[in-house]
Amino acid sequence: MFDRRTFLKIGAACAAFVAAGARARFAHAALPDDRRFVVLILRGGLDGLAAVPAHGDPDYATLRGALALPKSGTGAPIDLDGFFGLHPSLHNLAEMWGEKELAIFHNVSTPYRDRSHFDAQNVLETGGLSPHRLGDGWLNRALQPLGLDGGSGALAVASSPPLLLDGPARVTSWIPSRMPAADEEFLSRVARLYARDAVFSTALKQGLETRAIAAQATHDVPNAGGNGPYGAVTSLMEGGGKILAAENGPRVGVFDVSGWDTHFNQGAGEGQLARRLAALDEGLAALKTALGPAWKRTVIVAASEFGRTVAVNGTGGTDHGTASIAFVLGGAVTGGTIHADWKGLKSSVLRDGRDLPAVTDTRAIFKGVLADHLGVAKKSLEELIFPDSATAAARKGIIRV
Repeated sequence: MFDRRTFLKIGAACAAFVAAGARARFAHAALPDDRRFVVLILRGGLDGLAAVPAHGDPDYATLRGALALPKSGTGAPIDLDGFFGLHPSLHNLAEMWGEKELAIFHNVSTPYRDRSHFDAQNVLETGGLSPHRLGDGWLNRALQPLGLDGGSGALAVASSPPLLLDGPARVTSWIPSRMPAADEEFLSRVARLYARDAVFSTALKQGLETRAIAAQATHDVPNAGGNGPYGAVTSLMEGGGKILAAENGPRVGVFDVSGWDTHFNQGAGEGQLARRLAALDEGLAALKTALGPAWKRTVIVAASEFGRTVAVNGTGGTDHGTASIAFVLGGAVTGGTIHADWKGLKSSVLRDGRDLPAVTDTRAIFKGVLADHLGVAKKSLEELIFPDSATAAARKGIIRV
């Protein structure tokens, strides 16, 4: 017999287990050579010209004004090729560049050309031509040709999967719990309560198995709550990386890294954007370490829904723009390269006289990785995963041969 308080406690616990179990337990994936693929959503609109400044462009310093990085000394960009550089906060990414594990795409955008975060993120995550044209996420649709749609071969490091992983294929999610763990006696009671219910007993069993794998992989990962005002980016990437590295863990992962909407007091070499970039940089280094030997077979794509204006606004920030940058990194990447097709910063080149122009379609990058890293057929790419994307041909040369 249970009193009302115990009954409510059981109900809350079972709801959590059902949510995890309904998405299925971790399972071996069918990717070639045990490869991994990770997507980072840089939510909020990353200023690509701040993260990867074109310091060699003759108009850079004038147009960026107070946001321009100095040519030398403290706060200067980390030079990449004499023309482009990395923000000084991105020293770990600079090391990956030197190790040829990082490729950068500049002037990157989805087909979306307006300035709404909500609509732009919808296009980025659904892979459509316009907002709300598709109802599920392109990465969820990709799980079927990858052979991962029958189990949780995909992991969202979040309280619940984002739209990118929403759809018919079952996925799972993980985030460090701030609640005390339920003891074995309590879990045994819950199991007896649902022993005769096939749906709930199966969901509970799968939820417990998922929890056990996550606990084993992340037993020494700090709980969420670090990295200053931006949350535990490093600990989340470390924990998610260990789950992805596990022998029986998922092979596809998604991380949500928000905080890029820098309308005011953006800062140049220092300030809020610099701190945010530093958190991302440390997180990616932690992810690389956590993946261990699996890093050599991993590709990570970090992309934002849109970029920001070239010129500083009246409050020391930047407003919503068009093109940004995408980082493609991992041991399986042909790195040490920057893909820009740079058009310059003259007002005649800028979109609406203020935005970086869109040169590379974000879908082309994702298609290139899916095709050459994971072996997805062109038919699946064009018809299932990214319909109406014939003009965004899969980019070649991203993956090491």
